[in-house]
Parts: sequence; structure tokens; C-alpha cells
Amino acid sequence: MNGLALAPAGANVVMQLSRLPVGRGVAESRVDSGALTKHPIKRTRTTLGYIVAVLLGDDEMREYIRREVNRQHRDVHSRDEDVVSYNAFDPDLQLWVAACMYQGSLDAIRLVAADASDELLDELYGHCSRFATTLQVPIERWPRDREAFGQYWSETLELVAMDDVTREYLRGMVRLRFLPRALNAWLGPVHEFIVTGFLPPLFREQLGVSWGPGRQQGFDALCRAAVSVHRVLPRALQEFPLNVVWWDTQRRHRAGRAFV
Repeated sequence: MNGLALAPAGANVVMQLSRLPVGRGVAESRVDSGALTKHPIKRTRTTLGYIVAVLLGDDEMREYIRREVNRQHRDVHSRDEDVVSYNAFDPDLQLWVAACMYQGSLDAIRLVAADASDELLDELYGHCSRFATTLQVPIERWPRDREAFGQYWSETLELVAMDDVTREYLRGMVRLRFLPRALNAWLGPVHEFIVTGFLPPLFREQLGVSWGPGRQQGFDALCRAAVSVHRVLPRALQEFPLNVVWWDTQRRHRAGRAFV
């Protein structure tokens, strides 16, 4: 549980929504209760809650999370008149989302533990299969090892595409346009810089954002500084906000309250 591991989170959301059906499914979703642009705090809580519950929770906890997510997903599907067909229960799209979340975990490990061993990375990969199976993806659909995942990832990258609708939605999310103007004015550029820094080149190209050696050097310096500061913080601050989200998720589960 490491709060700094959330640094690539914004980029990871962009990656997940870079498959056109996933991006359209979110951008056009009729489920307003979980929309990031309308309920940013709630959506952030549920997203982080999903991550910690899947990775730290037992079978009972993950079943609770699965039911709650399914309750939201049942209304996320395209209509006959929609240009792009999508369904939140599509196992191929769910596998893509889970794969992106695993890639985000890799980015986090490389940020906070650059010397991670192959044994640790293998353990991480096996554990991250929960991202898929908690989204109803059969375990046999999860590539058997990191090498097989690499082949799946390189093949599936060919399906990455954005249209004007998803690109505009994601650009607004990256710039935090849904926040009040005063917050957006100074947080937006910072968030965009961090998100763009963690994005692989293909996704930057699809999003239509510029990057270069100078910005890369600045991004690398920022990451080094963040890691250095993070290491000297008290443990509770190192784990924030994941420790708070984990406590809240357990509380909701025990009380039988809605998670989403």
C-alpha cells in the first residue's frame, strides 16, 4: 500500500479508455451517479476502492465488489442509434481494462522500486489477474505468464483508437476541466504534465498531446524528487490515501452499504 503508486493513475485511465468502445461507453454513459465529471470525489473513491479491495481483499470482499460494479455496469451499453457498439459486460473489453490496470501496477513498481526482482514481478503479475477475474473475465482468459501477456499487449495495441468524442472527453479529464475554475487553473496543467509523462508514445499520439526531450527531463526530475520526499514521510502518510480508502471500503462492506 503506497500512495505514490497512484502517480500513474491518470495516465492509466486514459489507456483504459483508448479502446474506442470503452471510451465511448464512459463518455456516453447514462449512469450519472458514477461519472467522474459530475462526481469526481465519489468516482475517485470507488476507483481506488476497487483497486485496494481487489488486491488486498479476500474472496468475500471481491464478490461484494463484483456485485456492486455489475450493478452499475448493467446500464452501460450502446443503443441501436449509437455509432459505436459497446457493452460493459464484454469480456474482451474487460480484459483490456484489467490489462491496463496491470500495466499501471508495473509503472508504479518501476517508480517506487526500480530494482524489483523477476520473482517479485512474477508474483505481481499473478496477483493482478484479480483485476480481470473480479470483472467477470474467466481466469483462463488471463495470459498465463508475463511473456504471454507481452504478446497479448503488443497485439491489442493495434486496436487502440480515439475519435473526436473520446479524445475531447479525455482531454477534458486530463486538464481537470470538471473542477471549479480556480482549482483547474493551477491543478490542470500539473495534472496534464504528469499524465502525459506516464503515457506511452502511442497513447500520447492518439490523445494529441506534445512531448519532447525537455519535458521528459523535467518529468524525470519530478519523479526523482517525489520518490526522495516520499521515502522520508511517516508510514501513514506514505500509504495515504489508500489506507483511508481501504478502511472506508471495509466499513462499507461490513455495514452492507453500497460501494458504488
